[in-house]
Amino acid sequence: MSQHRPSSAGTPGTAKSWCRIPDIYVVLFVFIAMAAIATHFVPAGEFERVPGPNGRITIDPDSYTTIDPSPVGLTDFMLAIPNGLMSAGEVVFFTFMIGGMFMVLRRTGIIEIGVDKLTRRFAGQGLLTLPVLMTVFALIATVIGTQELALVYVPVILPLMIALRFDSVTAAAVALCATTVGFTTGVLNPINTGLGQQLSALPLYSGYGLRILAFIVMLAAAIFFVMRYARQVSHSPERSLLNSDPGEAEKRALYQHAENSRALVASTRQKLAALTTFAFFALLVYGVLQQGWFMMEMAGLFIIMGVVVGLVAGLSTDDICGGFNQGFRDVLVGAMIAGVARGVAVMLEDGQIMDTLVYGLGNLVGGLPTLLSAIGMFFAQLGFNFIIPSGSGQALVTMPLMAPLSDMIGVTRQTAVLAFQLGDGIGNILYPTSGYFMATLALAGVSWQKWVKFFFPLFCVWVLIALGFLIFAQATQWVG
Repeated sequence: MSQHRPSSAGTPGTAKSWCRIPDIYVVLFVFIAMAAIATHFVPAGEFERVPGPNGRITIDPDSYTTIDPSPVGLTDFMLAIPNGLMSAGEVVFFTFMIGGMFMVLRRTGIIEIGVDKLTRRFAGQGLLTLPVLMTVFALIATVIGTQELALVYVPVILPLMIALRFDSVTAAAVALCATTVGFTTGVLNPINTGLGQQLSALPLYSGYGLRILAFIVMLAAAIFFVMRYARQVSHSPERSLLNSDPGEAEKRALYQHAENSRALVASTRQKLAALTTFAFFALLVYGVLQQGWFMMEMAGLFIIMGVVVGLVAGLSTDDICGGFNQGFRDVLVGAMIAGVARGVAVMLEDGQIMDTLVYGLGNLVGGLPTLLSAIGMFFAQLGFNFIIPSGSGQALVTMPLMAPLSDMIGVTRQTAVLAFQLGDGIGNILYPTSGYFMATLALAGVSWQKWVKFFFPLFCVWVLIALGFLIFAQATQWVG
């Protein structure tokens, strides 16, 4: 008779257990508590809000004043998570809708058929799909500035990545790393480059040459890391970070077929459903590019898409509803985490110390030696990105302060905008306070802890690349 021996990794008090990253809910609760405590010690303050570019509200950098303290009480702390869920409602709702829609598509069978055809097409050369997909995703993000499209990409490419003998971490990395490179370098990105330059009174999209070079270097580093990991998983599945995950085993059983298995054949209704799906995705692209659609509009489209494609494929209304319900359940944790993470900012806003933190970061950067000022701006933006993961939100709060500050400390405004872009972008797929990022991981079935283990080495490389470009920009007094 076999004898059960508890693993040392799960034994309380062992050295290994102390090194484990706590559950993401624990991490976020600690951050919310720290933010609440900070409201009792950090002076409350505020900037005056004034109309900015395109009617957006921004801050007057010379208007900071201290105000009466407004520390967070027990009731406010109790409401942090519910208010966070309400505040992040768009992300939460979008996550549910895209999860439900893709489950309906799976029930039609068209995803399995498409994956089967692509797998046979790329048999033996699956690694080549990674740089192609990542380059396309990065180019789209650097033009339209929508990192959140990773939420759309992951469910589409996940079955293919599994079928090509990779894993869910690879699928998440292809989407998240590529869109982050495009968004961060922002060659024509209206959200960070465009808005940052408008707030800094710079010619729109000036300095694109250095940004293109940063795009190429950062994308090359991302492709190298993702391909290296994917190759390891393909050759040795046990090296996957999700090797012992039951959900991953279920995906492998569903999408990985023997090479000599019979090819799947689509019925007439499934072919019509596939064409209908492509038509909806074309409408999605049109809406995003031409009509300015964002999460709520896309979520509404996904509801209609799931229903219409399901009916065309021959599913009953009960099957469609069941598909949506199953999809909702699959992404429930990720949707909840996206809302819980917003509770950190809710605490800082309720305690009215958000502006105080911005003001303090500005003074800290201003006190650095000239040679280190651009680097200081980068780390200030990287730190502040934990609190405000929105690119446009961070630009509106920090750039009105950083732009005039750069004039006083010998940093060009173009460099200040680059420091903002780099500091804002690369933290978006590391910090658990980034709602769309946590929702994307949920769609991929990858825990934040596993993602950090994969991504942190690349994050460090990206930081070094960012510092290299900022040192160059500072040394040459780059003006674009």
